[in-house]
Parts: sequence; C-alpha cells; structure tokens
Amino acid sequence: MLLYIIRHGDPDYENDSLTPKGKLQADALAKRLALHGIDKVYCSPLGRAKLTAKPTCELLGLDCVIEPWTSESKAWEKFSIKCGDGSAKWVFHQQTTLLKNDQTIDLGRQWHEAEVFAGLNLKKGYDELAADSDGFLLKLGYRRQGSIYQIVKKNTDRVAVFCHQGFGVTWMSHLLQIPPHLFWSSFDVSHSSISLFEFENNADGATTPKCLCLSDTSHIYKEGLPLRYNNILDI
Repeated sequence: MLLYIIRHGDPDYENDSLTPKGKLQADALAKRLALHGIDKVYCSPLGRAKLTAKPTCELLGLDCVIEPWTSESKAWEKFSIKCGDGSAKWVFHQQTTLLKNDQTIDLGRQWHEAEVFAGLNLKKGYDELAADSDGFLLKLGYRRQGSIYQIVKKNTDRVAVFCHQGFGVTWMSHLLQIPPHLFWSSFDVSHSSISLFEFENNADGATTPKCLCLSDTSHIYKEGLPLRYNNILDI
C-alpha cells in the first residue's frame, strides 16, 4: 500500500477555506495524483482540507471519506501551548534547539519528560492520536504490534489522506517511530505537499512504513505557480 499524506493548499484560516493560490495548488495537485491514480481518498472534516481534496476526487471520480480524527482542531487541542501574552501556539513552534539537544535526544520513548514540556500532558494526546492511527490502518489491513504492523490483509491500494501541518507531522512521527520532539524539530511540510509512505506487503506478514518522499511540491513547479514555504520563505 502507498499512503499519501497531503497538507491542504494555501489557507484562508479565517473562513476555513483556500485562498485563490490555494485553489490553484489543489488543481495542480489533482493532476499530479492522477498521473498514477489514487484508489481511496480520506479527508479531515475541515473546509480547507476538503477543498484541497475536491479537485482530485472530481478528476478521478472518487468519493471523499471524512476521518474526524485527522482534524487540525483536535490536534491543536492536544499540542498547543499558552504563551505569556495570552496567545497560543503549537508546542513545536519553539526554537529547535529547545526541542532537540543532547538531553532530549537521549530521552527516546520518554520524550514527554523533556524540560521544555514541563507541565504539559503531551503523552496523553500523542497516545490518543496513535490509537486513532492504529484503528484507521487496521481498516486498511495493517494491525500494529509494537513497532511493526502485521499484515491482516494485503493491500495494494494508493490511499490519500488530505489533512494538515500540525496533525500531519505528528502522525508521521508515530508512523516512523521517531519521537515527536525530534520529528517536529527536524522536518516540516509545505502547503499542498505530498508525503509518501510505503507499506510493503512482505512475505513474512510483517511490515513497517517507509517514507519515500517528504513534502513533495513538484506539482507546484510544474504548473509554474509561486511557492513560499508558509508564505514566509521562497523555496
């Protein structure tokens, strides 16, 4: 099975929609996914994700199945923190050296005990996301057992999940068994980008997802569209 984790296009957060640029990105993305086809489409319930998925579904004649657990709103509740001025931000939107340093690298599975996370119950939210992920993948034929997946039913589908940045990078850390603080401080995804994971159907009945590409935006370049990472940095 190939699992495509796709971030929504350039967002209009105020209206939970896409900007004109985001709609062009979604159209370009549909052409990219149509190249080799998609068998199933799943999506966050939020508008910006659904609008990103819409051109792909229309082009390929697919239904869009809503997966509430992939909502950015749920991830925000679990992985946001209050700032001194009363505002809030993602827990991973901190200086990277606070998340990844000699002390935190050595924590491994005890990542949530890092000093930077003091007073936060991040493990509970992470475990909930992991359980939701496990339930979703079981529907696709893969049952997690520890750090690997047992192949309940071989799946050769190409499966797309249209979702979000905060949710997506946290889910990817679980899939790859990389502690989230290390993934958060090392990797990110751009608007409308594709991150691709292969679940190889091995003969011994066990598998583990391999990342074949992260934050691919080749469709943006092919269509000649401007690309700025988070509308901050030209890339």
